[in-house]
Amino acid sequence: LLSAYAAAQFVFAPIVGSLSDAYGRKPVLLAALAFLAVDYVIMALAGSLWLLIVGRTLAGFAGATYVTATAYIADITPPEKRTARFGMIGAAFGIGFVLGPAIGGVAALWHVTAPFWVAAALAAANVVFGLLVLPESLSREKRRPFGGRDMNPFGAIIAAFRMPGLAIPLVCIFVFELANMVYVTLWAFWGREAFGWSTLVIGLSLSGYGILVAAAQAFVMPFAVRHLGEYRLMIWGILIAIMALCGFGLTTIAWTVAVLLPLSALADLVPPTLTALASNATSEDRQGVVQGVIAALSSVAAVIGPLMFTPVFHAFTGPGAPIYLPGAPYLLAALLVAGILPLALR
Repeated sequence: LLSAYAAAQFVFAPIVGSLSDAYGRKPVLLAALAFLAVDYVIMALAGSLWLLIVGRTLAGFAGATYVTATAYIADITPPEKRTARFGMIGAAFGIGFVLGPAIGGVAALWHVTAPFWVAAALAAANVVFGLLVLPESLSREKRRPFGGRDMNPFGAIIAAFRMPGLAIPLVCIFVFELANMVYVTLWAFWGREAFGWSTLVIGLSLSGYGILVAAAQAFVMPFAVRHLGEYRLMIWGILIAIMALCGFGLTTIAWTVAVLLPLSALADLVPPTLTALASNATSEDRQGVVQGVIAALSSVAAVIGPLMFTPVFHAFTGPGAPIYLPGAPYLLAALLVAGILPLALR
């Protein structure tokens, strides 16, 4: 199910980004939200695995809402303010990361499919809200034709890497997102293995992380950009990410997690900073396709990450482990992030 979502997002994100460059942000954004509503209805009604996979594939297409929303913000924001504005998207994700599971948990008390119906209603309400309130951000004179090349996600990625000033930010975004998948993939398994955490503690720790991410993106990001600038903020964020990952990799004391979580939340300032650097290096008529390429690279990371980190976790916790080290995947992720530091310094 996870792979179906990520694979669909990889295929569709650059295409949807290009469509928004050609036909405007508003219609593409609203279409993606409508697909999302349909996706949740399908999952609410699904009585078989293949229907769930169809639903998640549609959700991967609808994940292009992120692509179009980011391009929309790039349209209406001067280059020097884009990092902080992209951070607000991260803050919105953080709030959703806290509220979504809470709403779903309450709804599930009524029926196991109720969370999907609630999500479908929210997505549909979002479509109506967009129709009534959202103005178009991309004027007709700034649009470009949609061609056959835009239907090929690989072609879009190759073209983006060939644009001046884009290759290094794109490589850094991909590797950083790949390393960050260690949290998504292993947090619950690692918490149980290293500290014997219950499901409740795991859930509370994730909610706490969501609150910290929202606070970092909404409040720390604008202050940091103003006083450090985008470049130094990116470098400090990478260094903090390495510290946090090494801490999670080596700790054997549960309370240290409370110290490390704020560091990992601050490290999440790196992706919006890199996204802003990529956006500022791109012409106005290609903001959509570049945001689509970034989403596609993140999707590839979402496919590779679980396949890479779970075997490492098993190798260092299962029978015959050379040394018992539940945090080994975090140390691997730290090495990945350290590997992009020379590129970032360029």
